[in-house]
Amino acid sequence: MGRVVAVCVRRGHHFSKTPALSIRLLKGLGVEGDGHMGATVQHRYDRRRDPGKPNLRQVHLIPSELFDDLRGKGFAIAHGDLGENITTSGIDLMALPTGTRMYLGANAGIELTGLREPCVLMDRFQQGLKAATSDRDAEGRLAYKAGVMAVVLADGDVAPDDTIRIVRPAGPPQPLRPV
Repeated sequence: MGRVVAVCVRRGHHFSKTPALSIRLLKGLGVEGDGHMGATVQHRYDRRRDPGKPNLRQVHLIPSELFDDLRGKGFAIAHGDLGENITTSGIDLMALPTGTRMYLGANAGIELTGLREPCVLMDRFQQGLKAATSDRDAEGRLAYKAGVMAVVLADGDVAPDDTIRIVRPAGPPQPLRPV
């Protein structure tokens, strides 16, 4: 089991989000009041290409361990700075397979859809951040560390210190890919 360290939300399309005391997840939509909430794609670049595409990026999660690593490399990072809705602790998010379900707090449920691909906005926020959130795996393939994306399966409130229960999908694990 993991836990929620912080929750963040922000209306409109901005790189960073604002820490909150709690957020409300809405089934099939995302984080209530967030700029990326919606059943169809809300990411500005993707929406221009295919506005009817399903929104696989309703909730963005980042492990607090990434923040610790980035601070150790000299970056000044706080909760919400990288656009995440939920900061976790005790879970290797990037190692989980596609379709993993996570239950947060009393009622909220999400399903992982893929990885967040680091983008140029990260370097605009702090130079070198895009490279610092990318790596190479044992086979030399590009590996992203900027968090994971999910869709909401069940309504619920999420707050710091809530527990996170993980349920892996049946069958052979399918690695997370950028969405």
